[in-house]
Formats: sequence, structure tokens, C-alpha cells
Amino acid sequence: MSTTDMSMGKIIFYEERNFQGRSYETSSDCADMSSHLSRCHSCRVESGCFMVYDRTNFMGNQYFVRRGEYSDYQRMGMSDCIRSCRMIPMHRGQFRIRIYEREDFGGQMHECMEDCDSIMDRYRMSDCMSCHVMDGHWLMYEQPQFRGRMMYLRPGEYRSFREMGYGGMRFMSMRRIMDSC
Repeated sequence: MSTTDMSMGKIIFYEERNFQGRSYETSSDCADMSSHLSRCHSCRVESGCFMVYDRTNFMGNQYFVRRGEYSDYQRMGMSDCIRSCRMIPMHRGQFRIRIYEREDFGGQMHECMEDCDSIMDRYRMSDCMSCHVMDGHWLMYEQPQFRGRMMYLRPGEYRSFREMGYGGMRFMSMRRIMDSC
């Protein structure tokens, strides 16, 4: 049996680096930070896990943050300031994802229930272009060993990473978002 806890999570955003300037606190998704702050250059996660994005509406470069302090958005790999955030609900239970070599669930298919540090080595797949997340929340990474740019996946069908704006990226590893947040 799987459960999802939506009550976990608190993050505080600051206009300036090193937690300076005006702040905005939230425990939920925020599609556009400009309604609260003129810019956002640092954040502090008090509890839970979040994805932060350098564009509004959960677009652009993504970065996974958990309990801790993030004093400079540029160290997180953001090209611009933080513009939106998504709270990641706590998932308890099994994790399942099907990855596909081609768009629209074509080509090779592999079902995974655990982290995979190299899709190429484990499954002999040179590309992963679509997936179906059945259980849990996952992060896909552009490089093996959970490195490089990432993409957050909630339960659902993802028919085309290219159409989602990830056309130039190849996903090479994936990790479950566990309750260790």
C-alpha cells in the first residue's frame, strides 16, 4: 500500500544571496515567485523536499532541495534567480517506473523499482525518451551517477521528454525521492 503525505515541507525564499533582503515562506507550490518577491537568490528548507526552477510555471532548469541552506542560486546550477517551486509530497510504499527508449512508450521498455546509477550499463539503453511513473516520485539525471541537470517526475505518463522541453538532454540515471528528506 502506498501513501502520500502532503503536510510535510516548509521553505523560505530570500531576495538576496546569503538569506538577506525580504523573504517569503511557503509549504506548497508557487508557480510565480514575482508575486511575492522581486527576485530570489537564496533559500532555506526547514523541512521536506522541493524542486526549485529558474523559470515560472515549473519550467527551465530544476534543482532538488531538501532540509538545509542554499545561500546562492548560482551554486545550484540556476542560470537565473529562482522563479517557481514545487513541494514534493512524502511517499511511503513501493516505487515503480517504466522507462522507454523512444517517445510514446516505444522501443525497449524496462520497469524499475530502485535507483539506477547508469541506464546504459544496466539496461543497454542508449536513450530514454518517455516513461510512465506508476508509484512514487523520481528524479531523472542527464549523466550517470546522479549528476548533471535533472527532471522531477510525479506519478503519471510522460510521452515525450522532447515535447516537455528536454529535447537536447539524454537521461542516463534515475533516483527515487525517499522519505529521507
